[in-house]
Amino acid sequence: MRRFETLGEWLAWLSTLHPKQIDMSLERVSGVLERLDIADPPYEVIAVGGTNGKGSCVALLESIYLAAGYAVGAFTSPHLIAFNERIRFGGRDLGDAALIELFELMDAARGELTLSYFEASAVAAMLHFARAGADVAVLEVGMGGRLDAVNALDADAALIVSVDLDHMEYLGPDRDAIGREKAGIARPGRPVIVADREPPQGLLDEIARRGGEMRAIGADFSAEPLGKRFAYRAEGLAERLFPQPAFGSRIQLANAAAVVAVTDAMQARLPVADEQIATGLETARLRGRFERAFVTGGDRASRVEWVFDVAHNPAAAALFHEAVTGLDPVPRTIAVFGAMADKDIAAVVRPFVELVDAWFVGGLDSDRGADPEDLAALLRREGARHVSVYDDIGAAAIAAIETRADRALAFGSFYTVGPAMQAVGLY
Repeated sequence: MRRFETLGEWLAWLSTLHPKQIDMSLERVSGVLERLDIADPPYEVIAVGGTNGKGSCVALLESIYLAAGYAVGAFTSPHLIAFNERIRFGGRDLGDAALIELFELMDAARGELTLSYFEASAVAAMLHFARAGADVAVLEVGMGGRLDAVNALDADAALIVSVDLDHMEYLGPDRDAIGREKAGIARPGRPVIVADREPPQGLLDEIARRGGEMRAIGADFSAEPLGKRFAYRAEGLAERLFPQPAFGSRIQLANAAAVVAVTDAMQARLPVADEQIATGLETARLRGRFERAFVTGGDRASRVEWVFDVAHNPAAAALFHEAVTGLDPVPRTIAVFGAMADKDIAAVVRPFVELVDAWFVGGLDSDRGADPEDLAALLRREGARHVSVYDDIGAAAIAAIETRADRALAFGSFYTVGPAMQAVGLY
């Protein structure tokens, strides 16, 4: 007999199964994988870790390997709207029925072992990819690395996109300490691609200690923009030209170069032609990363440019600000904003205070969400103008739609961008 009938019921139960929302260890996940007989998976594993840019690199790698004709699984987190977004196979989100079956199998196998919500998500993805006959699984590491659920599998190749200050209460007080944790996904004798142009010494030392074969941007490979394309150069290889990704901002150039480096490193296991790499880079899509759309304004006579970005920490916010200020200037810019309480919120909003003429602040559908009144007080202390407060992001976005503006920014969290997109009818 089924424990639950609907996906919503399963997800609500999984959020309470383990006593801690974040419990950084590998023993429980490894134990469940052993019981499911997938601890040594029948597919190639590419682990994508780092602070920012992980979702973009997963999307690019997924698109490249799909273009090359492989059966590709992709696991990411969190999601914008529906949990189904977290587990993709063959370029499509899993349906409710498939997810329910996976949770049933996992529940039957785990015995006395409990899993957190994220851990259960990762195990479900790994199980599905094994059952579906994946050739390659591209797995986004969570906030850490060494003790992250994804690291229960030995990665055939690892990509560490960036190392910045985030989740410091779990990962350490500085980039060196955080870098050591991120480097935990490296394996002896296997490629580790580093896309951070100024990697902390702790990251480099730990990769070396673990015996990973590191290839770093700026040292072993590089990318130079050439209009809508970029020149990719790698040690021992001729220069190649590839299209720049169609989504995101300037940082996507480094991400694109890094995923090409991954495909080069995996050529013996997963051969891919340059034409297939080019197709994958050109056709990859990812919601909520400097995503722009025009929406009819509240007066029904104007079209407002909305720009969505999940930027949720200072480094990501700085890149988002740089991308926004690179757009054509407009007379009036407003912002829909919400954030997690454990972030450095002041550093996230500070670059936008002079740019934004009015703020629409809402609460997030998360236990970790910052109180909107607290956000408003912080914004006013930072010098923000015209701050309005709403119970949730949906209400804040609807109020923003009804306000005269030329450009609206929605940022601060996945839990901001998803509901904002829903409110303006884009999701």
